[in-house]
Amino acid sequence: MAGRKDIAIELGPDTGQPVFLALAAAIIAEIERGRLKPGDPLPGTRALAKNLRLNRNTVDAAYHELTMQGWLATEPSRGTFVAHDLPDFGMAPARPARPSAASPAAVPARKPMLNLSDGAPDARLMPAAEFARAFRNALAGPSFLTACAYGDPRGSPQLREALAAYLKEERGLTAAPDDILVTRGSQMALFLAASAMLSPGQAIAVETPGYPLAWAAFRAAGARVLGVPVDGGGLDIDALERLAERERGLKAVYLTPHHQYPTTVTLGAARRLRLLDLARRFGLAIIEDDYDHEYRFDGRPVLPMAARATPDQRVVYIGSLSKLLAPGIRVGYAVAERGLLQRMADRREAIDRQGDLPLENAIAGLISDGALRRHARKARRIYQQRRDHLAGFLAERFGDVASFALPAGGLAIWLQLHGPLSAETWAARAGGLGLSILPGVRFALDAAHPSEAFRLGFASLDEAEHVKAIELMARGKPWGNS
Repeated sequence: MAGRKDIAIELGPDTGQPVFLALAAAIIAEIERGRLKPGDPLPGTRALAKNLRLNRNTVDAAYHELTMQGWLATEPSRGTFVAHDLPDFGMAPARPARPSAASPAAVPARKPMLNLSDGAPDARLMPAAEFARAFRNALAGPSFLTACAYGDPRGSPQLREALAAYLKEERGLTAAPDDILVTRGSQMALFLAASAMLSPGQAIAVETPGYPLAWAAFRAAGARVLGVPVDGGGLDIDALERLAERERGLKAVYLTPHHQYPTTVTLGAARRLRLLDLARRFGLAIIEDDYDHEYRFDGRPVLPMAARATPDQRVVYIGSLSKLLAPGIRVGYAVAERGLLQRMADRREAIDRQGDLPLENAIAGLISDGALRRHARKARRIYQQRRDHLAGFLAERFGDVASFALPAGGLAIWLQLHGPLSAETWAARAGGLGLSILPGVRFALDAAHPSEAFRLGFASLDEAEHVKAIELMARGKPWGNS
């Protein structure tokens, strides 16, 4: 800690509480230990933010919280100090950092009443009757005994065959059943792809802001994760080219081109063609995550990059049925050339012998009899209405401090804040009122440079729940009167 070599503030493990409250609790613990005494100076917010790799607004919010509680005092032109009127705790035995019992930071976070998620579908819309019937058929049909035995680690033959036909008809993607690997959700597919194509220490370029769980999968596979900025047109191809020129260990790029996560923008045709050319020139593999292809509201869905790739280009196409049915239905898939796909299957077999074959066969039935397409059409219509409903409320209530582009597809709105507002502070205040919202720092590869924005999922809440959510969000705003 600047100015005090014997003090080092450390944040404890992630407990799910807002970061600024965790930092406030850590400072309280240092005071209670006696390592920070009455009148001791605190480092400046800029210095502490840099030291802890946090957003400066996060440190500001922590200092403000502690000043309001009476733990700290601010002196104009001098800085922030431990309050002089506190007792001297001496040097107490070290113990794990914890919030003070007298501090609001010690109150367990209230379980959110509502969750403006990152873009989850509404499980209440799942075609339960059709799914149950398909599952009964899978259990009663002639393939039941086969499904109960050990099978192919690539997944159910019936589902891979159904997916091959579905992807060709719906996405223009030509793939044989042997080109498809079924996984327990897209997260497993991301890990298997990275571990099969990258050696430990090699690098993969990712979008920033982007998808943190993908980064976790790549790091678990031993890869170095390098950020490439995203702008209003999606992945910055010029920045990617500069990275490829200076980073010889770069072997792959991961992106979400259809509805960029989290900003929702679509990568245009010109950038897609440049990316394919760049990947060819630098020998880069592409991992294309098309996590919610079906949810395109304005115009037709854009064909995947994998549909345009030439045979000499290594493109791994990742998809998910969880976004289409419900988050708890853990079924994803990968499409890749057979040599790479076999390496992925070998790794999958080492950690998970095979998937849930009865479940996979049931989903194959939903695809084959058209139930999945019917559900997609119904859900798309409902989600478009919910998108427009939430967008109207956001423009009406927060148009003076925030803006957004109405997403052409996907299940969330990227709300960007104006001026000095801190999305993290606002999210913390809303959380105390019972509303869970995700600030931009959750999607930043470098936490010191987050987007002051929110990713507001509109699909999992109905219109009445939207009204409640916006009211809580308005009450939690960190400026003016509610």
